Amino acid sequence: MNANEQTHTTDLRNEEAVIKLKELADAAGTCMFCTSLSKFPHTARPMALQEVDESGKLWFISSTESHKNQDIENDNRVSLYFQNNGAYEFLAVSGYAQIHTDKLTIDKYWTSFANAWFDGKDDPTVSIISVEPVDSNYWDTKDGKIISFIKMSFMAITGTKGDDNGIEGKLTV
Repeated sequence: MNANEQTHTTDLRNEEAVIKLKELADAAGTCMFCTSLSKFPHTARPMALQEVDESGKLWFISSTESHKNQDIENDNRVSLYFQNNGAYEFLAVSGYAQIHTDKLTIDKYWTSFANAWFDGKDDPTVSIISVEPVDSNYWDTKDGKIISFIKMSFMAITGTKGDDNGIEGKLTV
């Protein structure tokens, strides 16, 4: 058995893809939000996810004065990297970001947690960033982290080859 046979590929589309995207992104809660993708190295910073909506769009709170917002104004291509170590789940999303400053959108996505960075939701520097996915990939396990670790340890100790029950695939929203 070669390494490629140890991971199962399951590509998901439309509603199934949105459900998986939401499940993985929500479980991780935060991501590395990367901008200035045409430059090397590009810029990355941690961001807390507010929501994945029913269309698969991801939403974040940000400051209009942040470098991130400035980067998006210059080039709205972004990459998001989510990792849920506890469940051994990973998600990579590439897409186009849009900055929203209208009161309705801010009211919808505002949380009291954001008060740590802003003077309330009426702070003139509050903005909401949405990311429309263009390409998304995920890596998951059927068994979860602990069982997968036990299986891999057993295979390593006994010298046997086997299936780590890994799943990976493309999410087409």
